[in-house]
Amino acid sequence: MSRPEAEDRFDDDDYPAYTMGRAAEMIGTTPTFLRALGEARLIEPLRSAGGHRRFSRYQLRIAARARELVDEGTPIEAACRIIILEDQLEEAQRINEELRASEAGSRSDEQPSR
Repeated sequence: MSRPEAEDRFDDDDYPAYTMGRAAEMIGTTPTFLRALGEARLIEPLRSAGGHRRFSRYQLRIAARARELVDEGTPIEAACRIIILEDQLEEAQRINEELRASEAGSRSDEQPSR
């Protein structure tokens, strides 16, 4: 592997760089909590060749959000559902904004120039 490819992985939010123990330490929780998020299908860690769970930075951000909700008293299943709904809402808003921008661009192209 060449050096630039290795450096690209550091910038890749989806690269599974963190072991279970390191991931739990980074977000201040336990491996059991991370396993529970996997069982709830909120995050699905990749597996190393040896079968060990590996987490990406993106997955750790999701897990940290779940931890915040659970720390506030939300049951883990509800926290996972909230995060999924928040993600769906964000995606819908992004698509809506793109459609509005596209529609506005189409309207300005249709107007005759004077």
